[in-house]
Amino acid sequence: MNNTANYRQGIDFESPTVSNFPLHRTLRVTPQSSGPTTAGHQDILHVEANNRTEGLYQWRKSLDLIARYVPVTKCKVATNDQIYVCGQSFKTLHLINSGLFKILSLAPDGRERSADFFFEGDWLGFDGMATGQHSCSTIALDIGEIWAVQYDSLMQAAVKEPLLLRHVLGAVGGQLARNRDITLSIGTLSAEAKVADFLLMWANSLAKRGRRTDQINIRQSRADIGDFLGIRLESVSRSLSKLAQCGIIAFKDRGRRDISILDLNALSEFVQKDSETRQNELH
Repeated sequence: MNNTANYRQGIDFESPTVSNFPLHRTLRVTPQSSGPTTAGHQDILHVEANNRTEGLYQWRKSLDLIARYVPVTKCKVATNDQIYVCGQSFKTLHLINSGLFKILSLAPDGRERSADFFFEGDWLGFDGMATGQHSCSTIALDIGEIWAVQYDSLMQAAVKEPLLLRHVLGAVGGQLARNRDITLSIGTLSAEAKVADFLLMWANSLAKRGRRTDQINIRQSRADIGDFLGIRLESVSRSLSKLAQCGIIAFKDRGRRDISILDLNALSEFVQKDSETRQNELH
């Protein structure tokens, strides 16, 4: 791993989360507002605040559970640091404390393509468990911190502590469910709906980490998003432009990386309608 010899004893709990999450298309979140609110809207914001508190509690509980039973090495990472590469011997799992990471897999033509993205609270490295070698590469898209855990030590501790074993198995199961949902989305939706579903996935990840969902900073390039969704870069840009024209999202800067989701329900309905239309066309 490049440039990760700089260690930190403290833990940054500023980014609450829980491990791994399935895709949902029915998330309903009211965008936050700094202006006057009605009593009903204040209730919603109060619920959202409670959800953030609960997310923070679960995040600390998850970290504490790992640190209690398994030796961990806390490593700071910089943008573009490689955590592991395809073909490398598998010995270590990594739990993301902060930051964003891109998973790269090898396409049939030998080039690397973006296969997934992982957030705080997710595990990195499960791909190496079956064969003893990593089948993909992982690169940091932002500065952050990961917790390195030796796989053998984790398994030995999990045998003695059922709660730890359930936690690890739950993380593995969560990634399998996530992969299934992503495959379903890529295989059944139009290009525009795929991009909308990608934004919903992003919003769900933020919601489960106690963050606001009405403003999203897309750190990936359009090419990375296209690789992930199985569409061309130009299709990603056109799809985002159409969602903006429909009044579902808005761009906050010229680089079009900061996106405001003006109506999360409308975004979800856009995906659902596309899915229903394509299903009807098959019958």
